[in-house]
Amino acid sequence: MSSLEEPLGFDKLPSMSSIDRIQRFSASACRPRGDDRGLGKCWIEGRSCSTSNSCNEDYEEYTGEAFPWRRHMRDVSEGEALNRRASSLSKNQIKSGHVCDSRYLPDHQYSSKCNDRGTRGITNKFLKGIPKFVKIVEVGPRDGLQNEKNIVPTSVKIELIRRLVSSGLPVVEATSFVSPKWVPQLADAKDVMKGVCNLEDARLPVLTPNIKGFEAAVAAGSKEVAVFASASESFSKSNINCSIEESLVRYRAVCNAAKKLSVPVRGYVSCVVGCPVEGAIPPSKVAYVAKELHNMGCFEISLGDTIGVGTPGTVVPMLEAVMAVVPVDKLAVHFHDTYGQSLANILVSLQMGISTVDASVAGLGGCPYAKGASGNVATEDVVYMLTGLGVKTNVDLAKLMLAGDFISEHLGRQSGSKTAIALSRVTTDASKI
Repeated sequence: MSSLEEPLGFDKLPSMSSIDRIQRFSASACRPRGDDRGLGKCWIEGRSCSTSNSCNEDYEEYTGEAFPWRRHMRDVSEGEALNRRASSLSKNQIKSGHVCDSRYLPDHQYSSKCNDRGTRGITNKFLKGIPKFVKIVEVGPRDGLQNEKNIVPTSVKIELIRRLVSSGLPVVEATSFVSPKWVPQLADAKDVMKGVCNLEDARLPVLTPNIKGFEAAVAAGSKEVAVFASASESFSKSNINCSIEESLVRYRAVCNAAKKLSVPVRGYVSCVVGCPVEGAIPPSKVAYVAKELHNMGCFEISLGDTIGVGTPGTVVPMLEAVMAVVPVDKLAVHFHDTYGQSLANILVSLQMGISTVDASVAGLGGCPYAKGASGNVATEDVVYMLTGLGVKTNVDLAKLMLAGDFISEHLGRQSGSKTAIALSRVTTDASKI
C-alpha cells in the first residue's frame, strides 16, 4: 500500500526539541539583549532588523522615550496616572503620557490613529518594509475543498468561485486536474471550469501534476496552471509518488508545453519549514527547489508551510535563503494555521518584501497527506489584518464573508475565520439593540 493511500500520520512529526532545537532567530541574525526581549526592538532579524542589518542603528532613538508606554505603565503602577485616567473617562477618551487608548474613543470606534509623533515614528520603523498593495491568491475552491471527505456538488463549487470573484479577489484557484483516484473531491474539474469560464474579473488557475493533467486543463479552457514540488524527499514520494528530481523533470515538461501555448505557470513548494516524516527542512533545500522552478519558467513561486509548524523564527531564515536565489517579487507565501502562527508568519514575510499571499476563505483546507494539519489561513483574517495595516487588497470584506458563510453553511460547520465569527457576532448583537 502506498503512502498516498495511507496518509502520513501527524504524530510522526518530531517534537520541537528534536528538530535541531529550532531557534527563534536565524544564526546570522542580530539578537536582542536579555533586558530588551519582548520590546520589539530586534524582533525582526537579518535583512529585516534594519536597513543596515544591525540592531545598533538608531539605538538611541529606540531607547529613552521611544517606548512611552513603558513610562506610562510605570506611572500607573505608582498610582500617579490613575487620577488622570479617571478624570478623562467622562470624555470617552484617554490620553496619558503619549498613549492613545482606542477602547475609550467615542461610540467605541476602534482606531489606530494617534496624534503622538513619537509613537507614529516607531510604527513607521516596524512597518517600513510592508508593501502598499498585497495580491491575495484565493485557494479555497482547490486546496480548501480537496481535503473534504464528503463530495461537494459541482454547482456549489461554481457558486463559491463566483462569489469569491465578486468580492474582488484577483486570483481564485479553481480546481485541480489530478487523478480522481487520488483526489475524488476534484474529479469534476472539467465541469467546474466549464461553469466558470465566463468569469473575466479574476484569473482562475488550476493545479496540474504532470503533462497529462496539463493537457486536460488546457482542453477544458484553463488559461493558467500551477505545478507543485516538495522540499522534502519523503513528502514528495508520499504525495506524488516520485522523488524531488523526478518531479522537477515532470514540471519542466509542463513548463515547456505551457510556454509554447503562452500559458503562465505558477510553482508551489511544499514543506518549506517542516515535514511530517523528516522534521525540520533546511532552508537550502527550499531554495534549491524554488530556484529550479523559477529557472524552468514559473512566473511565481509560492512557498508553503504545508503542516503549519512554522514560526517567524523559522520562516525568516527560509525566506532569506530563497530570496538569495529568486527575486522577491516572484515569491508568495502559503501558510497553514495548525499552530496559529499564520498571521505572524505573513507579517514578517511582508516586512521582508513579499507582496503575494495565499489564503483560503473560511480557513478551509488541510493536507490529505499530513494527518492533523489544519486548514489554510483564512482569507477574511488576512484581509482584516492588511486593512488594519493600511495595505490595499481591493477585496470587499463583507462580500468575502458572505462567500465564507455560503460554503460553511453547505459544509455544515462554523467558519474557520476568527474575523468572520467576530464580525458576525457584532452584527447579531447590534440587531438586538
